Amino acid sequence: MNDSPKKYKLDRSAFQARSASEQVNYGKEHQKLTWQERLKIHRYLNSKAYGYDIDNPPRMDKTTFSAKSRG
Repeated sequence: MNDSPKKYKLDRSAFQARSASEQVNYGKEHQKLTWQERLKIHRYLNSKAYGYDIDNPPRMDKTTFSAKSRG
């Protein structure tokens, strides 16, 4: 992902109380983005929230899963 992560900033101290109509308008603004743009934002915010490098995300631990036959 070459899109600059600095373009999106996660400010954990910020909070904005909104009315229901303001919230609807906020959602409509984000719906104008393509699904690829929303996915980039999602990946960036997850990397900041969980503290991993966006270009090197952690691998899923597959040792906790097992497959059993139903027969």
